[in-house]
Amino acid sequence: MTVAMMLDAKGHDTITISQDATLADAANLLAENRIGAVLAVDDSGSMTGILSERDIIKFLARDGAAALEASVSNSMTRNVVTCQKRDSIEAVAAMMGEGRLRHVPVMHGGELAGIISVSDVVKHRMAQVSKEAEELKRYIMEGAA
Repeated sequence: MTVAMMLDAKGHDTITISQDATLADAANLLAENRIGAVLAVDDSGSMTGILSERDIIKFLARDGAAALEASVSNSMTRNVVTCQKRDSIEAVAAMMGEGRLRHVPVMHGGELAGIISVSDVVKHRMAQVSKEAEELKRYIMEGAA
């Protein structure tokens, strides 16, 4: 299965935030949408970074409540690891494991096409294992008959 197929099944919606917004704004956006990361964009809508729950916690632990007034641009990860729609889910899962990534933006033709989370990958793998178990059970039952 490719990333494109997963996005078609789960949706291409991607939540973004201005890189000029505050961490408080980002925390509210994450909570409202029940997501773990948000993509930061500039005035033209181009992705400039990613901000995760972990990033916010790190700055809160370091700076206390004052961290919430910091801008997203000062707190986000700028060198964002991305994948392509044509990539396999297995390749993205390996990349996530190696990089300890929970969210990977999906690019297509230089444009943001969606985002894949580790939970999306786990759900896919669980469905795959369940399907394989059913096929194996059917094979065994046919062989016993």
